[in-house]
Order: sequence, then structure tokens, then C-alpha cells
Amino acid sequence: MAELNETIHQPVRLRVMAALVTLKPDEEVDFTYLRGLLEVTDGNLGAHLRKLEEAGYIAVNKTFVERKPRTYVSATVEGRKVFSEHVAALESILKNNPAKVS
Repeated sequence: MAELNETIHQPVRLRVMAALVTLKPDEEVDFTYLRGLLEVTDGNLGAHLRKLEEAGYIAVNKTFVERKPRTYVSATVEGRKVFSEHVAALESILKNNPAKVS
């Protein structure tokens, strides 16, 4: 049975990865957009992005747009792979342990 990924399993990081893997491999999303989508604070999102970046699951691209700093985030090939494996592990758990209705 596939195993859950402890780094991705945390709820905010799972939501970050779910949002990023929906993008095309060459696409990235703006930090501000991601923060609004997930309804988290700058610091909270920044901490989770750092964990995902350290694991090699996302790429962070910092640049300037009209002299203002902008941060863009994308899923790496490795990130897409481990997310897919994590989803497979969740599906396996659901298939092998159907909820019992009383």
C-alpha cells in the first residue's frame, strides 16, 4: 500500500500542493493569489512554502514587477510525483476502510 507523505499531509501544505498541481508544468502562481485562495496569513503561507521548498516539492521565484517584489510559486516534477503518490495512498485508505453508517 502507498504511504502518506508527512510533509504534504499537513492541511495547508496539502491545499498548496493541490492548487499547484492543477497548473501546467510551466505555469506558476503569485504568492498573493495563493494566500487569498487558501485564506491564510503571509507568515503562515511563507512558513509552509519554505517547508515544501526545502523538500524540493515546489519552486519559488522571487522577482520585481514595476519595482515591487513579487513571489511566484510552482510545483516541481518531484512535487507532482509525491502529491500523486499521496493522493493514491489516501484513495487506498478510503477503498480499504469504507465508512460505516449506523
